[in-house]
Amino acid sequence: MKIKTLLAVSAFALALPMAAQAQGTLRGAERGAQDGADAAGPVGAIVGGAVGAATGTIGGILGVEDRPRFRSYVRERNVRSYDYDGRVAVGTVLPNSGVTYYDVPGEYSVARGTRYTVVNDRPVLVDGRHRIIEVIE
Repeated sequence: MKIKTLLAVSAFALALPMAAQAQGTLRGAERGAQDGADAAGPVGAIVGGAVGAATGTIGGILGVEDRPRFRSYVRERNVRSYDYDGRVAVGTVLPNSGVTYYDVPGEYSVARGTRYTVVNDRPVLVDGRHRIIEVIE
């Protein structure tokens, strides 16, 4: 039974879309593995890591606790919003020109090379290819 559960949870974590994984998954996996190991030893670490990865991904790249603070940070800078005709969603690739991309301050734990901009009045995180990796709601 434990093996089936472990396999199911692991398969779920591996099947999550790559765009959504990034930092939230890593932090979740680390925390879940540690908590699982503390509670149930090596098997607990494996299961906890898989469950933590899934939970971290759902929480997003910034994490639930950082989103309001990051939204305020962007708002305080009066960053000009880029008007985009397409869908503002994870996976959308923004143009190279016409959009201003900004560095994310070090106080936010995001992957190296992650930048932000504002599209249709919504702050977004983008990767090095200007692909939206998180929409900050």
